[in-house]
Amino acid sequence: MTDRVRAHVFVSGRVQGVFYRASTRDAAREAGVDGWVRNLDDGRVEAVFEGPEGDVRDMVAWCETGSEAAEVESVDAEYGEPEGAEGFEIRR
Repeated sequence: MTDRVRAHVFVSGRVQGVFYRASTRDAAREAGVDGWVRNLDDGRVEAVFEGPEGDVRDMVAWCETGSEAAEVESVDAEYGEPEGAEGFEIRR
């Protein structure tokens, strides 16, 4: 499990009301990545991904496009040590 990493991600653009969170959850579960995703009051989406480094980096790259209706302007990711997330959920 030493290859597990954590990415804390903030996504800006038209990313709320376009199924971004549900699409992120589905993509993360398909990739076998743990964590969560939620909307922020300022219009951004915040997500945490934990898992094998390659899979986590793939999810961060996925965020560049996101759901079909999203218009992503920027993705900021900070990598660090995993905190033991299990499963993937949408937080409110």
